[in-house]
Amino acid sequence: MINRFNLYYSENQLFQHSDKILLAISGGIDSMVLWRLFEEAGLNYAVAHCNFHLRGDDSNQDEVFVKETANYLGVKIYTTHFDTQEYASAAGISIEMAARQLRYDWFEEIRREGNFRWIATAHHLDDMLETFFINLVRKTGIRGLTGIKPKSGYLVRPLLFTSRSEIEAYARSKEIEFRTDITNEDVVYQRNFIRHRIIPELEKLNPAFKNNLAETMENLRQAEEFNDYETARQIRKISSPQNPDEITISSLVKQAFPDQLLFAWMTRYGFNPSIIKEVYSHLEGEPGRQFFSKSHRLVTDRDKLIVTPIPESSEEIFYLENSDTWLGHPIQMTITRHAASEFRIISDPRTACLDEDKLEYPLILRKWSPGEYFQPLGMHGFKKISDFFIDQKLSIPEKENTWILYSGGKVVWIVSHRIDNRFKITKETKMVVQLTLDTQ
Repeated sequence: MINRFNLYYSENQLFQHSDKILLAISGGIDSMVLWRLFEEAGLNYAVAHCNFHLRGDDSNQDEVFVKETANYLGVKIYTTHFDTQEYASAAGISIEMAARQLRYDWFEEIRREGNFRWIATAHHLDDMLETFFINLVRKTGIRGLTGIKPKSGYLVRPLLFTSRSEIEAYARSKEIEFRTDITNEDVVYQRNFIRHRIIPELEKLNPAFKNNLAETMENLRQAEEFNDYETARQIRKISSPQNPDEITISSLVKQAFPDQLLFAWMTRYGFNPSIIKEVYSHLEGEPGRQFFSKSHRLVTDRDKLIVTPIPESSEEIFYLENSDTWLGHPIQMTITRHAASEFRIISDPRTACLDEDKLEYPLILRKWSPGEYFQPLGMHGFKKISDFFIDQKLSIPEKENTWILYSGGKVVWIVSHRIDNRFKITKETKMVVQLTLDTQ
């Protein structure tokens, strides 16, 4: 098996021989076989063991066994304890899901602190087949039917080339000691039910069922790769060249499978299927609708769908003193001063030319607030900033990302758009303050 192991991790580029790897060890047969293979291969590793306290003293004996093995081999070991039942109850999730979240969060913490390149788990071929049925029952797409990936982020699974029966045979031949988890026989758990009840019945229909299913999953994986490639190509057609987080609705609806393209694009930002369906049903509806995932917001804006990170709720305020010559954050801006007699006005929305005597320092830079007014350059009356934004046809994200410069509580400049008429240069102006946005 060691030759197949070395070939598998090498051909699948799971890791380099010199990489520092954190090995997840429960003490069961699968992880102990993986441990032996790591030893035989001479890999650079340490082990990590979680005590979930789910099986009374058996859980403690698992920990003792793993620690003793590590000490015997002279291998560094990390251990931790979890009150898994309390966590599951507080989070309203199953014991299985709670244990999964707890262990992977902890593994990642150890990986970062210990500078490990990878986290290796002992998932094997049978685990992958069982995952196929679990996802099938839950409802899934092609990706969910391709099973467990050999590599996912920092996780590597170097035993996916072999089956449970081969692992058991190898353990017997090498006289590998391991701990037995009696809960693995309890068909109350979904995975165990599939393992002990479903798959054996299908093997009665065809003894080659496992191999056939593994080949089918590989076919699905290749189909997934092609689908991802073609979907990315189609999304580029309908995306803004300047902003991949923005697509054109009229271009989207002309595609052969607009709903599937929308699904692929929106899932990048964490939107769930029900929200994506709702967005699709409102493509030609009233603009300005907003939809949210945990991390992003989608806005319908005329012929566009625009995705932005959810804005922080805290208001940021920045100050400009009369001695400042440059602002580096939140926007980059150069400040220069000129004698009015020698100055020629620059007509560029990215530049504001102001009468310095009319300014009260410090100037304040912040985002706009609803209900605010200003006097647009060239007008004698006042206009709501919100109405000005509508006239400029700004999208909701553009409005939220617009900075306003204030002096003495009055709007001086809607940055990149329009200065306030009250601060314009006149014949009486002596000194000009020129604010110029730097090209980023």
